[in-house]
Amino acid sequence: MMSEALVAEQIRLPPIRFEDLLLGAGIVLGGYLLSRLLRFVLRRVFRARGRGPSYAAVFSTIGGWVFLTFALAVGLTIAFPSVRFSSILGGLGIVSVAVGIAAQSVLGNLFAGVLTVYREPFRAGDQVAIGDVSGTVIDVNLREIVIRTFDGKRVLIPNSVAHGGVITVQTGYERTRSTVLVGVAYGTDLERAREVALAAVRGVPTVHDDPPPRALVQEAGASTVNIAVMFWSGSQQMETNEALDAVISALVRAYRSAGIEIPAEIRQLELGPSAARIAERLAGGADGDRRGDEQD
Repeated sequence: MMSEALVAEQIRLPPIRFEDLLLGAGIVLGGYLLSRLLRFVLRRVFRARGRGPSYAAVFSTIGGWVFLTFALAVGLTIAFPSVRFSSILGGLGIVSVAVGIAAQSVLGNLFAGVLTVYREPFRAGDQVAIGDVSGTVIDVNLREIVIRTFDGKRVLIPNSVAHGGVITVQTGYERTRSTVLVGVAYGTDLERAREVALAAVRGVPTVHDDPPPRALVQEAGASTVNIAVMFWSGSQQMETNEALDAVISALVRAYRSAGIEIPAEIRQLELGPSAARIAERLAGGADGDRRGDEQD
C-alpha cells in the first residue's frame, strides 16, 4: 500500500490554475507582438547596414520566429507547470530529426537558401546566368530563386541547384567588355584600319571612355585580316546590345567612308571520295545530255 501511494504521489500532475493560463497566454501574445516588432526593426537595421532586401527579409523573419518560439516555450511552461522547457526542446529535436528524414530535399533547399541569402552573391535586380537560364533576379527566398528571363518568362530555380552550380552575375560590376571582329582585305594598311575603327568607336555615346576602347589584329583568315575591336559599356543586357548595335553600325560607316574594303568570307570545301564520285557521275551525265542535244 505504501508503494502504491508513493507511485500515485509521484505521477500526480500539479494543478492548473486559471491565473497561470492567463499569464501564459499573455506571454505568448506579447511574444507574438514583440516578434513582429523585432522583425520590423531587424529589417530596418539590415537595410541600413547595406544588406539587400532578400537578406533583410529572410533573416528578420528568422529572428522573429526564434523569439516567438522562445516566448511560446515560456508561456507553456508557466501555463502548465508539469511541462518543462528541456522537455519542449527535446521534443522539438525529435520532431526536427523526423522532419529532416522525411523532407531531405526541402531542407536541402532551405539550408542552401540560407547560405545564398547570407553570402549575397547577387541581389534582386541583378542579371545572372544560372545554367541555361539567363535573366533578371526578381526574388531570392528560402525555397528558390525567381528569375524573369530576357524574353519575359518566369523561371523558378531551387536553391540547391543554384548553390551547387556555376552562377554568372552579369551586373556584378558596372561595366562589361564586348568584342566585335571586323575583317579587312589583305593589302589594307592595318594601322590606318585600327585608327579608323577607334575613331568610330569613340564617337558612340554608349561606349565608355574608361577603360578606353582598343583595336588589335586578331588573326589572319582565309580572305580577311580580322581586327578585334574591344570596348566597354554598361553591364545591363540591353545596354550591351545597344552598344553592340551602335558600334557595328559606326564601324561599317567609317570603313565605307575611308574606302577600306570589308570582303566577304571565302570558304573552301573539300569533297570526300564518295561525294567526289557522285559529282563525277552527275557531271558525266550532264555532258552526255549536252552531246545528245548537239547531235539532235
